[in-house]
Amino acid sequence: MDFETAREIALGLPGVVASLGARGMSLKVRGKMLACRAIHPSAEEGSLMVRIDVARRAKLMAADSEVYYVTPHYAPYASVLVRLSRVSRSALAALLEEAMRFVTSDARLAARASRKGPRD
Repeated sequence: MDFETAREIALGLPGVVASLGARGMSLKVRGKMLACRAIHPSAEEGSLMVRIDVARRAKLMAADSEVYYVTPHYAPYASVLVRLSRVSRSALAALLEEAMRFVTSDARLAARASRKGPRD
């Protein structure tokens, strides 16, 4: 598994497009980031960053820490890192579908609000 395969899977989802920016290729839906190469130096080479609810991230990492992980840089964000060399095509396809639902739902807004904390 590599980024091109992940890109192919994601582009098969409704409304997903590839977007080329200053930091490389990302996959977006309705203008919102769905996934991209994990480019921060703390991420392992060949990793994909996928937007996902932090509670779901914890479950993924508990179920298979060889595939799913997070570094301190990515921990504050609603995302999980995926070792593409260790994930199956079907598991990645399911994760990208789940991520698409998350990114386009109100759950994403709730995650952002909880990260910022309560307003006075």
